[in-house]
Amino acid sequence: MSREKTSDPSESDVRLAAMNLLARREHSALELREKLVKRFADEAHGLDIDSVLSRLAEQGLQSDERFTEAFITSRERQGKGPLRIEQELRQKGVAEALVAQYLDEADECWAGLAREVRSKRFGDGPIQTPREKARQMRFLQYRGFSHEQVREAIASVPRHP
Repeated sequence: MSREKTSDPSESDVRLAAMNLLARREHSALELREKLVKRFADEAHGLDIDSVLSRLAEQGLQSDERFTEAFITSRERQGKGPLRIEQELRQKGVAEALVAQYLDEADECWAGLAREVRSKRFGDGPIQTPREKARQMRFLQYRGFSHEQVREAIASVPRHP
C-alpha cells in the first residue's frame, strides 16, 4: 500500500518527523539532522531543517545533554568502557566539552565495571596461562577500558598456583 504525496513537505512535516524520532529515544542534534536530511532529501529543496532543529532545542525537545546522559548510561549497562563510549559520542557529533562533562574516565566505577565485565565473560577462576591473560586483556581493551582499568581488572583475578 503506497501513499500518494499531494504536496511538498513543510517545516511542520519535518518537525513532526523529528518529534516522532525523539519520542522513540534521545538523539544528538547531528544524528537527528542526518536522519531528517535522509528522509526529506528528495523533497527538501526549500526546507530549512537546521531552523527546525534549533527551535526543537530551544524548546527543550532535543538536548545533546540528555542524549549524552542516556547514551552513557545505556553503553555502561552494555559493559562498554569510557574510551569506547567517548569514541561513539564523537561519531554522533557530541561536543568535546559535553563529553568531558559527563564522562569521567578517571572515575573508580570504570575499574569496577571492567572487573564485572571480565568476570561475566571469563568467570571467576584463576587465569591459567599468559596467553589467556593476553586474551582477556584484549577483550577489555576492545570494550573500551583504559590500560590502567584493564590492568586493575586482571590484577584482581587469582593467579593459577
